[in-house]
Amino acid sequence: MIVEIDQKSGFCFGVINAIGKAEETLNTEDTLYSLGHIVHNDLEVKRLQEMGLHTISHEEFFKLKNCKVLIRAHGEPPSTYEYARANNITLIDATCPVVLKLQQRVKKAAETMLPEDGQVVIFGHQGHAEVTGLVGQTNNEAIVIDDPDDLKSLDLNKPVVVFSQTTKSVTEFRKLTQNIQEKSSSGNVVTHDTICRQVSNRVPHLEKFAARFDAVIFAGGLRSSNAQVLFDVCLRNNPRSYFVSSPDDLRPEWFSGVETVGICGATSTPQWLMEQVAETIKQF
Repeated sequence: MIVEIDQKSGFCFGVINAIGKAEETLNTEDTLYSLGHIVHNDLEVKRLQEMGLHTISHEEFFKLKNCKVLIRAHGEPPSTYEYARANNITLIDATCPVVLKLQQRVKKAAETMLPEDGQVVIFGHQGHAEVTGLVGQTNNEAIVIDDPDDLKSLDLNKPVVVFSQTTKSVTEFRKLTQNIQEKSSSGNVVTHDTICRQVSNRVPHLEKFAARFDAVIFAGGLRSSNAQVLFDVCLRNNPRSYFVSSPDDLRPEWFSGVETVGICGATSTPQWLMEQVAETIKQF
C-alpha cells in the first residue's frame, strides 16, 4: 500500500511562530502561561504542556500578576494588554502578522465610521479568539455575522464596512458582501476580503489531492474550525475520507481493497502527527 503525506498540509506560519516562541521561552523558563490553547490540536498541546506550558482562560488571566503569558496567533483585544501592563505581566506576543495587520485595519475603520454613524461588520464565529480580538479594536461595537444570509443585526440604512475572520470561506464571504450590497439602502458599503490566502489556497489544492487516492486520512483537532472546513473539502472530493485526531482513531477496515492512501491535515495539525498516522497505516 502506497501512503503519501501532503507536503502542503500542517502548520501555517502563524502557528509555527507561536509554537517556536513557546519552545524558546520554555528553554529558559520552567513555566509559561498560554492564554487559550496555543493550537487547536490536543496532542500538540499535550506535548507543550509536558515542557511547562499551562493553558489558562481569560478569567484566570485576569487574576494573574508578575508572570509570563503567551499571546497565541489568534491575537487579543486591547483589554488584555492593558491588564498586563498594570500587573507586571510580560507578554510573549505571538499574534500572527496577518491578524495583527487586520486588527489595525479594523481599528482604523471603526474610528472612520464613528462620525458617520456607520457599522463595522466582522464575518466570523462569535466567541472565536480571533474575532474577540478584532471586536475589541472597535470598543466591542463591531457586529459579528456568521451566516451570510442573516443580516438582522444590521441597520441597512447606515454605512457599512465589512471584514472577515482570516480563516473563513472565501465563497461564503463573497455571498455575505453581495447580500449586504444588494439590500443596503445607504449606498455606502465597503468590503475588505481579509481571508488569509495561506489558508484559503489549501482548498483547491486539497480538492486535487483528495481525488488522487483510494482513501484519504485527514488528521486534525476536533476544536479546529479550519480542520472541519478542510476535511469537508476532502470528503466532497473523495467519499472515502476519514477524520482522525490521533493514530488510535484509525480503523483497519477503512483500508480494505485500498492501494493508495493520502494523508493531510489542517493549519493546526503538526507534521509529526501526520507522520505517526502514516506509520500506523503501514502496519495494517
